[in-house]
Amino acid sequence: MSDLLRVNGLTKQFDGQPVLRDIAFGLAEGEVLAVLGRSGCGKTTLLKILAGLETPDAGTVLLQGENLLPVPPNERQMVYLYQEPLLFPHLSVFENVAFGLRIRKVPRAVADAQVRTLLAELDLAEHAQKAPHQLSGGQRQRVSFGRALIIRPRLLLLDEPFGNLDAQTRADMQQLFLRVSRQHQITSLFVTHDSREALTVGTRFGYLDRGVLSTFASVREFIQDPRTNIQAELSFWENIQQTAVLTP
Repeated sequence: MSDLLRVNGLTKQFDGQPVLRDIAFGLAEGEVLAVLGRSGCGKTTLLKILAGLETPDAGTVLLQGENLLPVPPNERQMVYLYQEPLLFPHLSVFENVAFGLRIRKVPRAVADAQVRTLLAELDLAEHAQKAPHQLSGGQRQRVSFGRALIIRPRLLLLDEPFGNLDAQTRADMQQLFLRVSRQHQITSLFVTHDSREALTVGTRFGYLDRGVLSTFASVREFIQDPRTNIQAELSFWENIQQTAVLTP
């Protein structure tokens, strides 16, 4: 399978301090690369370079064989999702999702039909005419997700998009992302500091530590790498469960 995205030798420093060191990976169409890493490891800088919001000191970024580095952010056909949904407060849910189609001059009847279909997939149909301030945090994030999907980006960049949500809503959003990603064959780079989230959303896995990215050939390798701390977490919960069973 050929790579949709190919990154080689990506390097970035700020004030003489290395942030990314010789990053290299490929991403095939429809894959979700979940990159786990602690705060300050370079995850956001990597996404910003791919989105065109930062310039690397060295390296190449190819999307379908095209050199992306000289391409302006608005022409890269990527969408970068943050923790904050950043919706237009004066527009309804429907028009927030439709925005990308409106500015692309898609015929209104075609655009409206696409928006209605997507809102139904995202369980937002009954909220179509509400304003963003009338929605819960999870609903706002779903609207943001819909606004990204409606323009069919070549690549979706997700910067801990569910990090501000409560635990149950976050779990619901992870499952929604998983379902919609599979349905639409979305190619994504999803960065997170949460190992459970990485395992839930990813089809491939990486670990970013002090600017160095390691990718894994299997889920087993990802789990067993001591840097991810997943094996230690599993052992912790197994011990808790055993204690609960033994405690009267």
